Amino acid sequence: MVGMHIQDVPVRGDEIRLGQFIKLANLVESGGTAKEVIAAGQVTVNGEVDTRRGRHLHVGDVVGLLDPDAGDSGVPAAAARVAAPVTGDDDDYFDEATADDDFDPEKWRNL
Repeated sequence: MVGMHIQDVPVRGDEIRLGQFIKLANLVESGGTAKEVIAAGQVTVNGEVDTRRGRHLHVGDVVGLLDPDAGDSGVPAAAARVAAPVTGDDDDYFDEATADDDFDPEKWRNL
């Protein structure tokens, strides 16, 4: 994977399963496709082919998707690295432009 751009993909928690991660990293479009490419041996974890969809990945693991048309080159067509979650107030994002200035909190207090 020398010279290849590896995308860092933050995950929640300390680990994520291989099938979930390749969907999250947009290496595949669906869970069905994830299952197929993993079973076909087209996915590498840290440079080694892995066919276990439930394999637990940890921060720093690099997942590659091999190109089936490239032969036995072993060079991934795309790659992503499991990254630590971004810390901060991500859930408390406030956008002034879309705020409803007529919002009355008393109106919603007992709902």
